[in-house]
Amino acid sequence: MGNTEIVLDFIDAWNTMDWDKAAGLLDDNIVWHNIPMEKIVGKQMVDAAMRGMGPESVDWEVRELKDRGKKTPHLAAVIVGHDGASITYVNAKVKACERVGFESTLIRLPEETSEEDLLNEIAILNVDSDIDGFIVQLPLPSHINEQKVIMAVDPDKDVDGFHPTNVGKMALNLPTFISATPFGILELLDRYHVETSGKHVVVLGRSHIVGSPMSILLSQKRKVGNATVTMCHSRTQNLEEITLQADIIVAAIGIPEFLKASMVKDNVTVIDVGITRVGDPSKKSGYRLLGDVAFNEVSKKAAYITPVPGGVGPMTIAMLLKNTLLACERNNK
Repeated sequence: MGNTEIVLDFIDAWNTMDWDKAAGLLDDNIVWHNIPMEKIVGKQMVDAAMRGMGPESVDWEVRELKDRGKKTPHLAAVIVGHDGASITYVNAKVKACERVGFESTLIRLPEETSEEDLLNEIAILNVDSDIDGFIVQLPLPSHINEQKVIMAVDPDKDVDGFHPTNVGKMALNLPTFISATPFGILELLDRYHVETSGKHVVVLGRSHIVGSPMSILLSQKRKVGNATVTMCHSRTQNLEEITLQADIIVAAIGIPEFLKASMVKDNVTVIDVGITRVGDPSKKSGYRLLGDVAFNEVSKKAAYITPVPGGVGPMTIAMLLKNTLLACERNNK
């Protein structure tokens, strides 16, 4: 296998959090750079570091529950239709459940499923005592009202953290399920000891899933918080002037390679949430994945930067499992 094939296979393994496959591709003398700590040397040490960042970080908690005779966490996922990206994401979540010892249920519904039928499936999951938490994979087909579906999920099983009850508790800094992607970003900043207190954070994007909750969380009084936050969007003027002031940038706008090197200052921390499929005939898949940040040029100025794929994505899945574990503990005291 050539070097290019090894790299591509490693990226695929990282993005799907198949740590066994990733470890099998590592050289015995590998050196891991581009992390805000001392470099890690050697296959065994790098393997341990990779697993510590993903779902395996909750593995010991699951084993402890089982050792005490407690219920095994059970996550269900509902997917409607045949969207390729959604299927990939859901499959990665199911595989992650298997790796950490969770039980998982995948409910696949056809594209033509009616809104009423989907709401009936949600009602069943709401009252199923064996299911600790569940998600409905978005986006949904255009004939289904996403907001109505989100509202139908029991807040106590809403491990995606999308229900207004959980969003409201999050905004008030009360214990609740934090949306998995913002939760994962907080965990990344914490694990890598990136200081946020007193720093200027610029959030690009105001979606309910990432941008808005991220701006709230980082401004709150919490360990990873106490920042001065500016949230920018499509109507923001003098955007470059604002981003050049940022100590930390969270890019979540869905425009490939939007953030350029000219828009950031030296030693900035960049969290790239975007992931877009861009056609590329040179790839076996016919496409490549790009983030919202022009990685090659911005990385030369950044102190820390997340790659796409493999940066925020694995942390999102890890935090979804963390929320499911929390739901299991709450519901089975």
